[in-house]
Amino acid sequence: MIDQVRPADLAAWFAQDADAAPVLLDVREPWELQTASVAPQGFALVAIPMNEIPGRLAELAPGDGQPAPRIACLCHHGARSQRVAAFLHQNGFDSLANVAGGIDAWSAQHDPSVPRY
Repeated sequence: MIDQVRPADLAAWFAQDADAAPVLLDVREPWELQTASVAPQGFALVAIPMNEIPGRLAELAPGDGQPAPRIACLCHHGARSQRVAAFLHQNGFDSLANVAGGIDAWSAQHDPSVPRY
């Protein structure tokens, strides 16, 4: 099962495994990133559009001897990111979450400086 994490609870979700690299995977399209984006705050921000995920899985895999990252997936409202999280789980990634409500909720609940669209 994929964790559903509200934007305000993301830091606590990442902190559950201090050894794992915290990664926020933004799966929105480039035009969406230009419209609204989050600032990395204690996590790495990786932007890979949803349709490019299968061909770019290696970018998310840990390096030699490194623990697997904790990956929270983000899209506009949470549907695409949920599908990506499920795909990642099917491909061996275990520490996964979906940012519930997507960047829209991020703006509404966590950081109003992020534009809504």
